[in-house]
Amino acid sequence: MPEKRIARVIPIVPQGKSASSTGANLEFRHPPPLSLYVHIPWCVRKCPYCDFNSHEVRDGIPEDDYVAALIADLESALPLVWGRKVSSIFFGGGTPSLLSGSALDKLLTAMRTLLPILPDAEITLEANPGTVEAGKFAAFRDAGVNRLSLGIQSFNPGHLKALGRIHDDVEARRAIEIAAAHFDNFNLDLMYGLPDQSLEQALSDVETALSFAPPHISCYQLTLEPNTAFAAAPPVLPDPDRCADMQDAIEARLADAGYTHYETSAFAQAGWQCRHNLNYWTFGDYLGIGAGAHGKLTLHDRVLRQMRWKQPKQYLAKVADATPLQGEFSVAAAELSFEFMMNALRLNQGFDSALFTARTALPLFNIENQLRRAEQEGLIERQPGRIAPSDRGRRFLNRLLQLFLPPAP
Repeated sequence: MPEKRIARVIPIVPQGKSASSTGANLEFRHPPPLSLYVHIPWCVRKCPYCDFNSHEVRDGIPEDDYVAALIADLESALPLVWGRKVSSIFFGGGTPSLLSGSALDKLLTAMRTLLPILPDAEITLEANPGTVEAGKFAAFRDAGVNRLSLGIQSFNPGHLKALGRIHDDVEARRAIEIAAAHFDNFNLDLMYGLPDQSLEQALSDVETALSFAPPHISCYQLTLEPNTAFAAAPPVLPDPDRCADMQDAIEARLADAGYTHYETSAFAQAGWQCRHNLNYWTFGDYLGIGAGAHGKLTLHDRVLRQMRWKQPKQYLAKVADATPLQGEFSVAAAELSFEFMMNALRLNQGFDSALFTARTALPLFNIENQLRRAEQEGLIERQPGRIAPSDRGRRFLNRLLQLFLPPAP
């Protein structure tokens, strides 16, 4: 499973029909920071818990055709982002490390030609230990990738087998050693609440990860998502109380080790927060290219959401036909408040009050009643110029977010 990215259900407006009105006159004075997300949809084997748009490799990856399609997709999107600087790039999947170093080099060269990418842009590539080769990692680094995210999930052989991972604990450790040899900045993904997992086993995974001193660690509780193999045949997972104990113990151990818990599932040493994901959480913009990629772009009078065609073969055909978008729509003004809060309230330190208006073009007063209700329920803490989830709000984030849902039509 890759480093978790923003996930949401986005309604699709068929091409040829007008997108829905925002329902208000919005005026954005300055666009937010812009990131680029690139989706690589193939993996060696689909994990039973995975609900991302990923497809098992059966007859090889059409690498040349896909790289050409990504470049064409990017070119077609340029009018919407013309002149805007790109602060981060994220290659997600699937398993992007299945691509060759030469393919990554060709992609990044084209991106630098077409877009004004900042010199210090964070460029992340996701990799799974079962696809790690030292030579390939060196090639990724030479191409310009400067951050690696490794989907470890566990160091316990039994848990890795239960999760359907293609690597074992030895390969996991070796992959981290190779990653650390080539990248100063790397993330390790861990999961807890695994089938038959004890608190001690969850903490053992954290201790093993800490032994490699990663700049960043992501820890997620395993959840059973719809339309996955685990949803069809659910494994027996630890009960909610045991999972809560695991979460408390993991957070305490990482804090003792000097990691800042800056987002719901993200922990970082000082100065090593994931800039790409922070742009998501602060409701920044991102152009998404590749099969099934989603994007959010702020124009002068609206926030536009897009989605590319999901199936790889269909995506390739649609790009060739100059129609890479499956759908796009303008976010209704009534929904912008919820979308902003759904992201910003994942940050443990919350957000500057002025950011709400900058990102939504709406006055903060619009949600004053909801903020008061959240404060009365002990779910947020308000200080001059800042709003943040309380400890209770972080534990009951879904309840907190429900307060900001737009009224039903």
